[in-house]
Amino acid sequence: MNFIKNYTKLALFAAVVLMAATSCNEKQTAEAPKANGGAALENLKIRYIDEDSIMANYNLAKDINEAMLRRQNQFDAAQKQRGNEISKFGNAMQQKYQNNQYLTEEAFNADQAKLQKMQADAENYLASLQQSIENELNQSQIQLLDSIDNFMKDYAKKKGFDMVLRKSATLFIDEKYDVTKEVIDGLNKRYNKVGGKVAPAPAPAKAAPAKAAAPTLSTEKPATPGKVDLKKKD
Repeated sequence: MNFIKNYTKLALFAAVVLMAATSCNEKQTAEAPKANGGAALENLKIRYIDEDSIMANYNLAKDINEAMLRRQNQFDAAQKQRGNEISKFGNAMQQKYQNNQYLTEEAFNADQAKLQKMQADAENYLASLQQSIENELNQSQIQLLDSIDNFMKDYAKKKGFDMVLRKSATLFIDEKYDVTKEVIDGLNKRYNKVGGKVAPAPAPAKAAPAKAAAPTLSTEKPATPGKVDLKKKD
């Protein structure tokens, strides 16, 4: 995941600048190139962070992952429950039909309509739940990115850094410029200070119409139970 999206172009430029400055120092040139108000390029204070390590160790990111796992389990349980209810009713219909227990066509049609309604209700409910999970995930991602972005701006300013790059955006950078651990410690200290909580989930989405397609997510698409075959067996 890209934590500091606005830094991509700066990161690529700074990587080239850093290598150029190192080359100039080794050759002991008389004067370094000037840029941005006369500041020497080799005097830029540049550091970098490993975004994968932040994702694995920042408590907010871990809490979001755990919350999403719980929501996934909730969806899976709801999908299984609705499927079992429909299968149970469908099997009961099949059994009644096989045993000639439908005395009138109206009775059979009533159960058939009930089965179809159960199928439509299940599809709508799962689509709504799925949309709610997607909305929650999107909101959590915004919260995570804003949290890191705001911290990094304040952190870099206090440290007097000109740039803080993402490691993945550099071709090469010496490990002595790595401030990942310090950033993770600072993020977690701030997160714990405010009570360590994920932003509240948005209100569940309204149920979609019966024929509306379910939204596409990283979770499995809600299954649409098949209609029961009511033909008598030989």
